[in-house]
Amino acid sequence: MKPSRWLPLLCAAACANGPSPKPADREKAAQGGLGIPVQYEKLSNGLKVVISPDHTSPVAVVAVYYGIGFRIEPRDRTGFAHLFEHMMFQGSQNLGKLQFIKLVQSNGGVLNGSTRFDFTNYYEVVPSNTVQTMLWAEADRMKGLAITQDNLVNQQGVVKSEVRVNVLNRPYGGVPWLPMPQAANANWYNAHNFYGDLTDLDAATLDDVQKFFRSYYAPNNAVLVVVGDVDPAQVVPWVKQYFEPLPRQEIPLRPDIAEPRQEQEKRVSQDDKLATRPALAFAYHVPPRNTPEWYAMGILREILAGGRDSLLYQELVQKRGLTGEIEGEINELGSQFNIQGPTLLDFALFHDKDKSADDILAAVDEQIEKVRTTPVDAATLARAKVKVRTHLYDELDALSGFGKADLLAAYALFDDAPQKVNGILDEFQKVTPELVQKTAQEWLRKTNRTVLLVNPGAAARSASAGGAP
Repeated sequence: MKPSRWLPLLCAAACANGPSPKPADREKAAQGGLGIPVQYEKLSNGLKVVISPDHTSPVAVVAVYYGIGFRIEPRDRTGFAHLFEHMMFQGSQNLGKLQFIKLVQSNGGVLNGSTRFDFTNYYEVVPSNTVQTMLWAEADRMKGLAITQDNLVNQQGVVKSEVRVNVLNRPYGGVPWLPMPQAANANWYNAHNFYGDLTDLDAATLDDVQKFFRSYYAPNNAVLVVVGDVDPAQVVPWVKQYFEPLPRQEIPLRPDIAEPRQEQEKRVSQDDKLATRPALAFAYHVPPRNTPEWYAMGILREILAGGRDSLLYQELVQKRGLTGEIEGEINELGSQFNIQGPTLLDFALFHDKDKSADDILAAVDEQIEKVRTTPVDAATLARAKVKVRTHLYDELDALSGFGKADLLAAYALFDDAPQKVNGILDEFQKVTPELVQKTAQEWLRKTNRTVLLVNPGAAARSASAGGAP
């Protein structure tokens, strides 16, 4: 039921000379907490640059994050942010169709591109001696994408095929990540079909693509991260050479994505003719990013669904046999840390037809009421903090440093402070039993919950279900 968080697309790059560098303000963040070295640059054109050397192995990650995700795509162009991600691999000013991919591969690297709620990212994991090449290639497509009618039509077909494979012809599809926001949120920007309706994908025009590129794929709407076996004194001049000549653009005013306080429980159901067992998902709105309650919600996720010793696993699986597994995540398409706007804590499970969804929810409520009515004991809280630390270290180590690059990019893009990654564990450590209870009382109330029921074997299927782009 859980989607793959980072879906690969392969690529690579080559060296070129560029204009002379211009001056840039520099900030060196103190190393602390997690001990991640962070050098933070801001170029004169607004590009944010984060460099984090790590000489453990001769590998580096080059990543570019743009401040445009599917949350704020145009109202009549659902799925457009994801469609445009595909367009970014169709060639640029000096690299023809698929040459970016071949360039990375020929240099022994791999790459990825993905669209998420609040950003679209592109990255390469490469031998560190090819970093200059990757910087040139990323600057080349930021400077001028090959936007042609043939490329657009081709990628519309690719994306529509993806929708059919991952949405229309897959049992359970993207439950809960795609249908749940549509059910739980009131603001269209947080509640539309992020994968895109086929009619909207067909309606995208060449002018739409060109306007989208000018509006969002600009240096002043992006973060460049270089992590790994690199020397910042060498990387910074390369970055200035290739990226600083790119002009700033006028970025559209970000729409209001605020969500009103949910005042009553919502219930929705969808029929899935391909499913063989019922599925149940339920979600709660999460406190705003970087607040004390936001960290406490991360602790609550661990207490409720963080492994086999968690409250819900013990109650639903071990004690009552209502399901064989339960998953719970803040941000199904990444982590708690790489999402900016309104977010959900999702829980999802499969169950047999002779088990009632209402009985399962009643058992869930019993466990949730425990953390709402009584402060958690010291041992439970300490164990949850250990799990948070373990998961964070796993995330940082993922894919030869990409996990670290992802966190640095998110904190630069959303908070203008990539050095904050070093204080993540300190903030979790500050969480007290009283704060956990206070957070649970407000954010885990039934009136803040949305329940999604998936009915198997039915003749019709809701159009809102889907898979991850």
